[in-house]
Amino acid sequence: MEQVFRAFSDEINADNEMVVATVVKTSGSTPQKPGAKLLVRADGSGVGTLGGGCVEGDIWFAASQLLKSGGPAEMRDYELNEDLAAQDGLVCGGTMYFLLDPIRKPQASKEFNDEVIAAYEGGAPVAVASLMKAPEGSNLSVGSKLLIRENGSASGSLGSEKLDSNAIDKARKLMAMGKNDYIATESGAEYFVEAYTTPPTLVLAGGGHVSKAISNIASTLGFRIFVIDDRQEFSNPDRFPEAEQTVVSDYGSAFEKLPIGTNSFIVIATRGHRYDASATASAMRTPASYVGLLGSKRKTILIFEELFAEGFTMEEVQSVRSPIGLDISARTPAEIALSIMSEIVGFRLGGNGGTLKLDQRLIDKAAEKAERRDEPVEPVGAD
Repeated sequence: MEQVFRAFSDEINADNEMVVATVVKTSGSTPQKPGAKLLVRADGSGVGTLGGGCVEGDIWFAASQLLKSGGPAEMRDYELNEDLAAQDGLVCGGTMYFLLDPIRKPQASKEFNDEVIAAYEGGAPVAVASLMKAPEGSNLSVGSKLLIRENGSASGSLGSEKLDSNAIDKARKLMAMGKNDYIATESGAEYFVEAYTTPPTLVLAGGGHVSKAISNIASTLGFRIFVIDDRQEFSNPDRFPEAEQTVVSDYGSAFEKLPIGTNSFIVIATRGHRYDASATASAMRTPASYVGLLGSKRKTILIFEELFAEGFTMEEVQSVRSPIGLDISARTPAEIALSIMSEIVGFRLGGNGGTLKLDQRLIDKAAEKAERRDEPVEPVGAD
């Protein structure tokens, strides 16, 4: 999404009108999830994606028409039935809901856009709430926006103090990891809130083979990477070229040298039990949302005993993910790294780590439909 906001800045600077289409809600199987964006410029070109195919083409056309007509922001739904999906080789069966938001006074959107980009670049996280549905009989306008900052201050409005207060409360819970949510209120108003923050930060405590493999995968997923080891030969730019910073330090104080926030994930993979215990205790004192410890169940129990002895509570110790990773029977450093990063991505995005395999009833349904295709069709008028 960051590329959309940067393109937005270019259009603002040129004082060009545009339309931003955003996926705000989905149900069933869809090619994109909430938060996906497409910016359509006045010249018909665009930046971003809504999933490609017929969906994107139709929304792109609708956005272009909205620019020409001068109409207001609107919410649209798009049902992906089997026939429609088949046109593009998609196999989807859900519904997508979009906000088509025409920007006719670009300079008026500059403050919102600048603060979102600042959040991406390391500034304080922010969120933007957009009104999607107004209660019947109200004078609220679809597309009204509220910019919400980490400290609770805000700019703009959804149209009422009560709605704004509700959106601020919801947004502050989403900011840590840049999530989004669609809220339907008791009054009948509905709004979509998107939070923006820096890219996720991964801290690797220990520069061994597994950490090196983790670094390779994490860099492709857009994580900022930091490495700590008390040995120079295991924490340096040559060994970890993907890392933003490598630190040579004892594990007790190393975390204080790094920009760790709630959108941070720490993996403890040092060379021994004594170092693991020190690093885990130090990591637990940071604001990181995730601390994972590499090792066997036996080692985990021993380290947890030490943590309890240091005064950590049951809730604090239970928050440590150990043994770390998803159960994929990993053996090699690369396989273990894949297991660990899969768990971290699932934790960050709200996944449960389960399989996506079809239920048997759906497989049976496919077989039944295939059988019906093969049934001979009796000619019209036959005896």
